Amino acid sequence: MPDIPDVPWRQTNRASWDERVGVHVESDFYDVEGFLAGRDTLRTFEPDELGPVEGCSLVHLQCHFGLDTLSWARRGATVTGLDFSPPAIDEATRLADALGIDASFVCADVYDAPQVLGRRFDVVYTGRGALNWLPDLDRWAGVVAALLNPGGRFYLLEFHPLGWITADESLDIVYDYFNNGTPFIDDSAEDYADPNRPLVNAMTYEWPHGLGEVLSALAGTGLRIEFLHEFDEISHLRWPFLEEQPGRRRVYRLPAGMPSLPLEYSILTRAPEVPH
Repeated sequence: MPDIPDVPWRQTNRASWDERVGVHVESDFYDVEGFLAGRDTLRTFEPDELGPVEGCSLVHLQCHFGLDTLSWARRGATVTGLDFSPPAIDEATRLADALGIDASFVCADVYDAPQVLGRRFDVVYTGRGALNWLPDLDRWAGVVAALLNPGGRFYLLEFHPLGWITADESLDIVYDYFNNGTPFIDDSAEDYADPNRPLVNAMTYEWPHGLGEVLSALAGTGLRIEFLHEFDEISHLRWPFLEEQPGRRRVYRLPAGMPSLPLEYSILTRAPEVPH
């Protein structure tokens, strides 16, 4: 466990995410109306990278209000979503009921998932913007391993850590890539989904994690790493000069003439099979 300053990071972050749920549900960014009408929130490459999920049990850790979780359900998985925000779980349950999808949503801290869920799954999934809220990746990787059936798959899609170290208006490097466990404190009142809705509970604590830290944590549990893929596109407007790709809603790339950089990455790991 890294040294973590004596701050109420979990309570502070939960208060912020509890407030954000209502903002996000009403935002064009998440487009809940479009999702209810059939829009898929997964990136186009995710189903191919993870592989078939039909008939599989799948748990989505840090699921927010469940759009990605329910997108996997539409592809045939039996899904469980877990998040620490009660309003998020309430909204995810409401959406599942509205769609007639038999999904389970559980309110719990991700570090407590094995004890709270009390079972294993064929697939563990974690989507974009999740790891930066966790101070201890070794403990997190242990949770992933503890939740997987023998031979089960873990799939992660995340924002690339290079995005953490640059300025907001340029690609100038202004922050350290390596982190000593000290949280990054963000007190901006603007929410990424709707900058026009200022937040009351704006402050959050976040921990950047490099690729080596993520891979080493997963490998240390005995999970077999099958691939690490990096992508030159991202699903939010990280810098104002990014260009949305034609025909691809909220998929952005750097303009022609600028350096090509990794903006997101994915990892697939597999749990060991039962010995014969």
